[in-house]
Amino acid sequence: MNLPLSNLTVLDLTLARAGPTCVRHLADWGANVIRIEPPDAGGAEDIAGNRHGFDFQNLHRNKRAIRLNLKAPEGHAAFMKLVATADVIVENMRASVKHRLHVAWEDVQKVNPRIVYGSISGFGQDGPYGPRAGVDQIAQGMGGLMSITGLPGQGPVRVGIPIADLTAGNLLALGIMTALYDRHTTGVGRWVHTSLLEAQIFMLDFQAARWLIAGEVAPQAGNNHPTGIPTGVFPTTDGHINIAASSARLWERFCDTIEKPDWKTRDGWQTQKGRSTDRDAINAAISEVTATKQSAHWIELFEEAGIPCGPIYTIDQMFDDPQVKHLGMATPMHDHPVLGTQHIVASPLNISGIPKDIRTPTPDAGAHTDEVLAAIGYSPADLTLLRQKGVI
Repeated sequence: MNLPLSNLTVLDLTLARAGPTCVRHLADWGANVIRIEPPDAGGAEDIAGNRHGFDFQNLHRNKRAIRLNLKAPEGHAAFMKLVATADVIVENMRASVKHRLHVAWEDVQKVNPRIVYGSISGFGQDGPYGPRAGVDQIAQGMGGLMSITGLPGQGPVRVGIPIADLTAGNLLALGIMTALYDRHTTGVGRWVHTSLLEAQIFMLDFQAARWLIAGEVAPQAGNNHPTGIPTGVFPTTDGHINIAASSARLWERFCDTIEKPDWKTRDGWQTQKGRSTDRDAINAAISEVTATKQSAHWIELFEEAGIPCGPIYTIDQMFDDPQVKHLGMATPMHDHPVLGTQHIVASPLNISGIPKDIRTPTPDAGAHTDEVLAAIGYSPADLTLLRQKGVI
């Protein structure tokens, strides 16, 4: 089947996580992705990390991989030949590096005016912090997230996933598709860029708007929803569950379900504002009730009443859940030459009539160098010479 992006060729210059997260979306939906890495450094640690480790395997499926020394004139020339017929380039280098290698937007646009060039940086492509290197945790701190994560008074806490990296990658994929749609009308390419800092601030969402519009600086709220009460974690005899019953309708239904109808008319508990003010007392009262039964009892009861609730899983428990299995979020990747069949995280997107199976396993370094360069006119003799020179 022709996949939605099978007419696109993408040159992947990314490292770490944010850039590869973007490219993974394009690869999963059919783009011809060519991952470009430097030649073997002769025993030094691979710049791309442990190729056969869980992280690399999960990030780089459905791609081809070549080795190419962009610092060498012959390597740069080969790259520009690839650029001439490509649709998209994705990179997350520091600005100084891509300019030094002459693979920046200004360089490639001269060769291919239709190219869409996607970039991720730590703090933006310019401005006072433009030259700085940035990583996820720094963006979590500077983007305000660590100040509102964790228990009240605990001090700054990072989120348990690289959320700035992942969000920047997701947003750049959206931006690239927007630019490609624009190119369909205008015929010209665009430079699309975001940063870890911008992505993290964007993800603050209502907490950021809370300050901008209402002048409120959000504090740490732990497991409680910062404004919707009650929404949080409550104990049971065998663990904890999440309950969300913050609207007036859900609050009344919740009180009836746990056989506490008098809570509906208690002073201060009748409005969202009042429940927010008296949050600690409400949560303590709910906890006294939920702590008397097992998690499964409450989940079944609340589900019947239409009250949002759910268990709190470890990651292994999550993958064992019947709904997660039904969704196929652990998807098989077959025929890896070293690892055989393994399971990786599936795309969360579903498009009717289009399969999202993993087409090809994550490639080893340089696995497709000869194939890719031969397709743009390099003869076997040319490839032998480039290999002797250390260009590929």
